[in-house]
Amino acid sequence: MALSKDVIMQNMQRFGGAMYTPVILFAFFGLTVAVSIVCKNTGLLGNIAAQGTIWYDFWYVVEQGAWTVFAQMPILFAIAVPIGFAKKEPARCAMESFVIYMLFNYFIAGFLTLHADMFGVDYSQAAGPGTGLAMIANIKTLDMGMLGAIFIACCTAFLHNHFYDTDIPDWLGIFKGPAFVVAIGFVVMIPMALIFCFVWPAVQHAIEHFQFFLKTSGIVGVWAYTFSEKILLPAGLHHFIYLPFMYGPAIVDGGIQAYWLGHINDFMTSAQSLRDLFPEGGFALHGSGKVFGLPGAALAIYVCAKPEKKKKTAALLIPATITAMLCGITEPLEFTFLFVAPLLYLIHALLSATLSATLYSFGLSGNFGGGLIDAFVQNWIPLFPYHYMEYITQIVIGLCFTAIYFFVFRWIIIHKDYKTPGRTDDTVDDKLFTKADYKAKQAGTAADGAAAPSMKLDERDVKAKAFLEGLGGPSNIVDVTNCATRLRVTVSDPERVAPAGAFTDAGAHGLVRNGHAFQVIVGLSVPQIRERFEALLTAPASDAAETAVGTEKSVAINAVTTGHVIDMTEVKDEMFSQKMMGDGVAVEPAEGVVVAPADAEVTMVMEDSRHAVGLRMENGAEMLIHIGVDTVKLEGKGFEMHVAMGDRVKAGTPLVTFDRTVIHEAGYQDTVIMAVTNSSEYPLMKKTTGMDAKAGETPVLTF
Repeated sequence: MALSKDVIMQNMQRFGGAMYTPVILFAFFGLTVAVSIVCKNTGLLGNIAAQGTIWYDFWYVVEQGAWTVFAQMPILFAIAVPIGFAKKEPARCAMESFVIYMLFNYFIAGFLTLHADMFGVDYSQAAGPGTGLAMIANIKTLDMGMLGAIFIACCTAFLHNHFYDTDIPDWLGIFKGPAFVVAIGFVVMIPMALIFCFVWPAVQHAIEHFQFFLKTSGIVGVWAYTFSEKILLPAGLHHFIYLPFMYGPAIVDGGIQAYWLGHINDFMTSAQSLRDLFPEGGFALHGSGKVFGLPGAALAIYVCAKPEKKKKTAALLIPATITAMLCGITEPLEFTFLFVAPLLYLIHALLSATLSATLYSFGLSGNFGGGLIDAFVQNWIPLFPYHYMEYITQIVIGLCFTAIYFFVFRWIIIHKDYKTPGRTDDTVDDKLFTKADYKAKQAGTAADGAAAPSMKLDERDVKAKAFLEGLGGPSNIVDVTNCATRLRVTVSDPERVAPAGAFTDAGAHGLVRNGHAFQVIVGLSVPQIRERFEALLTAPASDAAETAVGTEKSVAINAVTTGHVIDMTEVKDEMFSQKMMGDGVAVEPAEGVVVAPADAEVTMVMEDSRHAVGLRMENGAEMLIHIGVDTVKLEGKGFEMHVAMGDRVKAGTPLVTFDRTVIHEAGYQDTVIMAVTNSSEYPLMKKTTGMDAKAGETPVLTF
């Protein structure tokens, strides 16, 4: 039973993380739509916003673009969700998912064109709300919204993970990889489309009944939704409640956000109660607790802190509170007290739900799922002229709840003697980043204390390594994904996972344990942390030097020529200095010989100019070795190539010799550039610069 639970939690974690991939785009586009609508409002801006003016035309165009993600939401989910599910090559999986999703809809269109009556569908009507039909990339198909797209995306990810690396005969090599996955998807989607033609009309009918139930549930429904969304957040399962409501189809076609923005012009010119105009908007009041409730909780924690620790406590709480109020990112603040006193979090969920229900009872509705930025742009500014009393009421009630939060939290903290920040001798608040910063700084210092050449290692590298060690090392990791602020990991042995303190010492905000499923509360840098974390999973055991890794195995790349090593940004050529050809290093040469930096295959030679050669290392890293700047204009004068395309070379093998005098007399620089053209695949690639190197002997890059 325990194993089944762990498998379910693992899949739920991956699903939650995958779902968040497209959702991160909605905030920007939603705000842009709202700003565009406000800027076309003559009631607010006067004649400048009238139709036919340059001002109006500009914002009209901006608004059309801002509707992109809402108008194409199913396609967006079909492409983005597999990125979170794919175990390898997520970009290729996204392409496969798009093609298979299109196949699925084309097959449905084919079945409905031939036999719509058999499925109980009126295919002759124009697609639109209430018809059960939708236009997806100019395909008239069943209106399945994001649910259908997510289902097909999950199917594609399954096919990708099982068949992407399938070995097939060499004479069929063109069908390997993505082509093979799509071919299987083509076959699978025919019966899948037929099944959906039979089943989905009934599902649509059930969704309509569910929507009616929610719409008529009133204050009780709003309270239950807000409480459920909040209480599931620590487990990372709130996406299952939040997403169907905000982006469809749980409460309204297309979701609350898209519906609100699409009808905001109607709402802003009506004096009716917002609750009467848009009762479904009560389910988007859950952000009110972020704006009004959490500041009261934070103030209580501050007041309860010891006098000598108030300054440090404020330094911890103020940024987190501002982030929660403005952006709606609450987890850093919530997890500050969640692990110290879970009762406080329960009280927070109860009060937040009560606040939403109270506001709804006073006639408030709208799109308040985020923070103050959402409140101002999507609600208060455009609708204030006709609904100012509702918003004033909202602020008054919200401030009352701020006071309630403060007094309730203060009483519980003191009564229960909870060791919230500032009430203990523990200095966790000082260690959140200072320790990691120190380690990152030390990584660029030699063991003997002497200054070492600069190593491109940042705090995120250190955190990723610390989190991996805390989770039991690479051998203990089964699966990893992420959502907005959390690194979600499934482990083999939960007993090998370190206490939460080990993670907070390394810079995390906390740790959630649920059987074999763990969540490291990282913050908004979690995508970068995950990238480094996954790269470390493939690393061999390393020593204290913390060797970085790329994909398959660790590789040290030596200097290709003797001379002084500089960073790529110092090369006097924008194409290289701006890393258009990839990241790497360069050498100001002291001799005219270029050698192989490691065992590799020659993938490219410039036969005419002989000034450049391409290599592929054994770990898959691809390097362009480019001798000089603009030396292609010499047309090979002064250069001699010693290898041919397809050759296998050993480290130290001469590749090219060049006459530095010829280059200088022509007025060109002879800088030898080592550009890793696929450096994006190696997020932990380290560069050693600011030193003199010997050709074929001195490491300058480490993967």
